[in-house]
Amino acid sequence: MLDLFYIVVGLTGLVWSSDKFVEGAAAIANHAGMSPLLIGMTIVSLGTSAPEIVVSLMASLSGSGELAVGNALGSNITNVGLVLGVTLIIRAIAIDASATKRELPQMLIVTLLAGALMVDGSLSATDGALLLSVLVLFLVLLARRGDTEASQTTEPPTLPVAKAWGVFTVGLVLLVLSSRALVFGAVNIATALGVSELVIGLTIVAIGTSLPELAASVMSALKGHADIAVGAIVGSNVFNLLVVLAIPGIFGPLSLNPSVMSRDWPVTLLTAGVLMLLAALASKRSEPSSRGSNELGRVSGVLLVTIYTTYMGILIFYPDFAL
Repeated sequence: MLDLFYIVVGLTGLVWSSDKFVEGAAAIANHAGMSPLLIGMTIVSLGTSAPEIVVSLMASLSGSGELAVGNALGSNITNVGLVLGVTLIIRAIAIDASATKRELPQMLIVTLLAGALMVDGSLSATDGALLLSVLVLFLVLLARRGDTEASQTTEPPTLPVAKAWGVFTVGLVLLVLSSRALVFGAVNIATALGVSELVIGLTIVAIGTSLPELAASVMSALKGHADIAVGAIVGSNVFNLLVVLAIPGIFGPLSLNPSVMSRDWPVTLLTAGVLMLLAALASKRSEPSSRGSNELGRVSGVLLVTIYTTYMGILIFYPDFAL
């Protein structure tokens, strides 16, 4: 009964805090002269990746490295298949032209790098250090882009700068706490039912730690800040692979379950590749708008959710399935 209480409290907190989180993030973007896409990939994505980072660190310290790996890969699959898919079903999103040419390929490259490091069936301290080194490069590229985009926003600030940071911080803290309460209750229930550690990481923990992205993305789309939603998902996926996946390697070496490379990483690559393909097709199918962006709509959302639900079905009913 207490675990159900944690789940209800977590869901309730996510609904309220996501609204404040997005409101503060959008105002900060305006004050800083940053594009919504860029702030989505930095402040928002790092903030919404905090649950994954915390879970990965705690799992690695307690000797549950497989849960951390499942959390990293499962969160990426959830972010694209469930979070972005549901957001697109609710409301079409205009994908910035630069995202198709720059951010989505970067996410795909990072996914391929993670696979190359795990193909030997283990994650070592060297692998973890390499992933963190690539993270530094990614942040440097984002910082340079921020310099070139400074003062290009046209919307007036919606909140004073101090209040914007206050609202953002309160929203972020409550997002993390709410997601942790939800994950805590759900993991306890799953463990009592005898579900394996890897599957818990790929499903319940991945969904729970991705709830901040889901809440923030849906609210961003509804509030007309779709670029924040896209940036948060792409940036969060990069952080998941370069930070969350690096942590068990740093505390390793960790021997991986064979299913990671035969089932879970291929689906992670599939979702990243499908999203990039959908964005490219949208770019070719229609003329760019005055903002240089193209829309992904309900059809794309249904496709992404279908991929996600199919993967969940495989995990539940055919856990030994390999691609």
